[in-house]
Amino acid sequence: MAGMKDAHIVEIPVDEEHQQKLICAINTISAIQNYPLAEISNCPGHLLLLKLWQREENLFGRRIALKESRMVSIKREIFHLCCFFLVIQWIFLTILFTSSVDSKEHTCKNWRIPSLVSVCTSLEFVSLVQVKICSYWKVSRQLQREKNNDRALAKCIQELRMKGASFDLSKEPMSGKRMKSSSVEIKWKPFTWCSQYLITICLVSLSCLVFPASKFILCGF
Repeated sequence: MAGMKDAHIVEIPVDEEHQQKLICAINTISAIQNYPLAEISNCPGHLLLLKLWQREENLFGRRIALKESRMVSIKREIFHLCCFFLVIQWIFLTILFTSSVDSKEHTCKNWRIPSLVSVCTSLEFVSLVQVKICSYWKVSRQLQREKNNDRALAKCIQELRMKGASFDLSKEPMSGKRMKSSSVEIKWKPFTWCSQYLITICLVSLSCLVFPASKFILCGF
């Protein structure tokens, strides 16, 4: 009893600043516990869905990068074919001009033969360029579809992270076709077609001009 009487109770004074810090710490801990990502980590279904969507988003990014690099390589191939086309036409016209200077009468009678050879060669190059252009726009459409799907998936991932456990697991990302139908785009088809195949139109026009140019070079000078 004597020991109890001699014991003293020490009170530690707590000022307002310490109380505010303590309240802030408690609020922070409760906010972290109620944070959507914390809720997702406690829900196996939501956590699995988040991991699957993140993996799918990574795959979309890889496919988009591959298609973009493919489009760049197709552009390079089209450029090289156009350069070869112009070089061949220049060589052909130079040969015609040289032959017309040497023997004008003989070459003027047979002007159709070199002209047909030039046109056939030009059409082969035009067909190759057209194939490359078609493949380019095909990859471009695939790339646009992949980007639409990637945006839809990213939107769902963001919504899942914001809502947490309240997110509806039955919800699926909107596909690229549905997103395209939801956005109204008005395009004039002839203008779109001409803009897509402008290179082919120019090459065909040059090929057609070579035919009368051959006659003019062989018979006009």
